[in-house]
Amino acid sequence: MSKFLVKSFFWVTLSEVIYNLSAYVIHSGMGRILGPAEYGRYGIVVTLTTMIVVLIGQGVPTAMAKYLGEIYDTKPGLVPIIKKQTVKIQFVLIGAVTVIFFFLAPVISLILHDKTLTPLFQISTLVIPAFALASFYFYYYTGLHEFKTQAWLKTSRAFFRILFILGLALLLRSYGYALQGALVGYILAPLSIFFEANLLDKFKKVKAEGFFDWRKLLHYAWPMTLFLIAYEFLITIDLYLVKGILRDDTLTGLYNGAITVGRIPYFLFYALTIIILPAVSKSTSSNNHAETKKLIGQSLRLMVMFLLPIAILMAVYSQPILQIFYGKKFLGAAGPMSILMSGVTFLTIFYVMAFALNGAGKVKAPMYISFAGLATNIVLSYFFIHQYGLSGAAVATSITSFVAMVLVLAYSYNFFGYLFKLSSFLKIIIASAIMYFSSTFFPGGHYAFIFWSAILFAIYIAILFAFREFGSSDLELVKQLLQKKKIKTAADVEEEAL
Repeated sequence: MSKFLVKSFFWVTLSEVIYNLSAYVIHSGMGRILGPAEYGRYGIVVTLTTMIVVLIGQGVPTAMAKYLGEIYDTKPGLVPIIKKQTVKIQFVLIGAVTVIFFFLAPVISLILHDKTLTPLFQISTLVIPAFALASFYFYYYTGLHEFKTQAWLKTSRAFFRILFILGLALLLRSYGYALQGALVGYILAPLSIFFEANLLDKFKKVKAEGFFDWRKLLHYAWPMTLFLIAYEFLITIDLYLVKGILRDDTLTGLYNGAITVGRIPYFLFYALTIIILPAVSKSTSSNNHAETKKLIGQSLRLMVMFLLPIAILMAVYSQPILQIFYGKKFLGAAGPMSILMSGVTFLTIFYVMAFALNGAGKVKAPMYISFAGLATNIVLSYFFIHQYGLSGAAVATSITSFVAMVLVLAYSYNFFGYLFKLSSFLKIIIASAIMYFSSTFFPGGHYAFIFWSAILFAIYIAILFAFREFGSSDLELVKQLLQKKKIKTAADVEEEAL
């Protein structure tokens, strides 16, 4: 990785960590304020509404980020043109979806066997345009490689969402409208970020020059949108099936807690997708295949190296982790969460590699794999939930995630070539297995597990050092993050341009 990409990954990852910490503060607070049953209803409404935004609101902006990433430094006059075309398409698309979702709220509630969800879905309708407005600027700055600005906006959004969501929930709690207050908070938080981002954008004065065919946005966006639709349903369909099949708000709330906490590793590595998409898009558009392969290979190796131990430690210490987030009422989710950690690992690898392929213009393969995974998860979840309840849902999702990961890695190997040395993978697996078996000698405890986790992770890194898998080259990446700025030479400028 170039120094620019390493530093970008650092800032974006830091903002993602802060943002997702805010999410867990909110979920922890809402779980305690509402209790398992109401928290289950909260999870259903918020998950579905925000999923609609992901399904519809990110396809075209992602296409914008791809094309901006290709021309932002060579043809700056096209930047305002591409931006304006994206705004027009998004206005029509999001407006139509918002209206449709409002009128379909009673139908969705009927499918979920709970008519009382209808007014909650209708309140949350305005979350769709609010999230879409904030997401638009998120991808806009991604395409321009302005990752520090993007990181600042993401961090600001973290604080706004805590302020509005938890603040309004607590304010209206005594009146019996805590859930409704939280939903209004979900509208106000992204709107605040939109106004902040729009204000920053006012300082950019670039003259529009050139021609860009707006149909390119749609040509790239439609398979990307379908990929996001299938993917979002793939990772959430188990929650809806738990609600629809078991018809128990408490069990739904427990499973929502297991999913929410279990996805911490996924959100930590989500930053990779933000960096990889425009970077791969730029290198492939320049026919720099060696740089593309190097970028993806290094990203995949480092992701697997740190993803596996995190997932294992969270599976081992699921009970104390859930107790910290939600309290003892949610300890029943520990078993499903431990199972889900394997699925989260597979799913994270799938998602990052899917975005690498999307950046290279291969958007249809991830789309097809996602739809295949969705169909598999529906079938497996239906039978496993009937048979094994919450644990069955977790097993079904984990099996599906493994299949999706294998398929995307196979396609990536066919397209990019050899990315990851088998010897490196085996060393990481062995070190992870030793760490897991060592964990049986370390008890959990309410907070003691944090100390034991640090020791176990140190053992894991020591084993990789002994295997010569983690060494000076990896430490150099860390050094690049910490070193002071220096005067740029021509070579530095050239390197950062890659």
